[in-house]
Amino acid sequence: MASSELLQTLTNGLRTGQIIPYLGAGTLNGVVETTTGEAIPADSDSLILAMNDGKPMAPRLMYEFPRAAMNLENKKGRKFIERFLTTQYGERQWSQSSFHQWLATMELPYIVDINRDTQLQNAYQGRAHTLIVGISRIAGTDYRFRIFQSDGNEYSEIDQASVDTQLPVLFKPMGTPVPDPCYIASDADYVDYITELMGGFAIPGFLKEYRQGKQYLFAGIRMQRDTERMVLSDMIYNAGEPAGWVLMPEPNDKERRFCDKKNLVIVEADFSDLMAEAQALSA
Repeated sequence: MASSELLQTLTNGLRTGQIIPYLGAGTLNGVVETTTGEAIPADSDSLILAMNDGKPMAPRLMYEFPRAAMNLENKKGRKFIERFLTTQYGERQWSQSSFHQWLATMELPYIVDINRDTQLQNAYQGRAHTLIVGISRIAGTDYRFRIFQSDGNEYSEIDQASVDTQLPVLFKPMGTPVPDPCYIASDADYVDYITELMGGFAIPGFLKEYRQGKQYLFAGIRMQRDTERMVLSDMIYNAGEPAGWVLMPEPNDKERRFCDKKNLVIVEADFSDLMAEAQALSA
């Protein structure tokens, strides 16, 4: 269990903007459909099962969602994957995540969210912000992102030159159904996206400057999936010392080795512990 002092230090780093939150599937634990009580499909296994009518796929496909999505894309087409994700995250009604709501109250300058849901965007409703969405396999552009500016109610697409750098930034590299459904999901998506991420074309220039020397706090993410680790490695390029902290109860040896290689400090606590400590301090 992490000490109160460390959790306080991390919270203070978030508030100053020195530490950037990086949200994974685990931060959606506890979010359920408001009518049925069904848990939101967020992690790799639950997404695969939801995409395949509740039935497991072959073991080699169950290894990772992008692999399973590629298999079904080949059989049913890319539109099938897009419709599935839009139905899950754009049409079903989900309960609010207290963690996302708490992050929103902190008025942080920059958040990375690798989930495809709209919890974070909903938490910022009524507040002007910039939304960056990852794209892949799209011709006619040198970049692998789209930029939208919200006035608090509606999004308008803008170019890099028009970004108001004073507004908070929500970066959704794997996509979102709002305002225009767009996702990184299958192996082919990730190959294209990661290639351009490594080449510097998947992150806007102003964020490349902003992130230099910053550190990261990983919440709700395990360090075992290959594609997530590759995206992470490029997202934290030019990070500070250490590159960040990983809230992870009971890490395994593989995760420890990866974090050590990437200069990430494992904190054996959950994101809920961080929120509880911060709320206790402000009470």
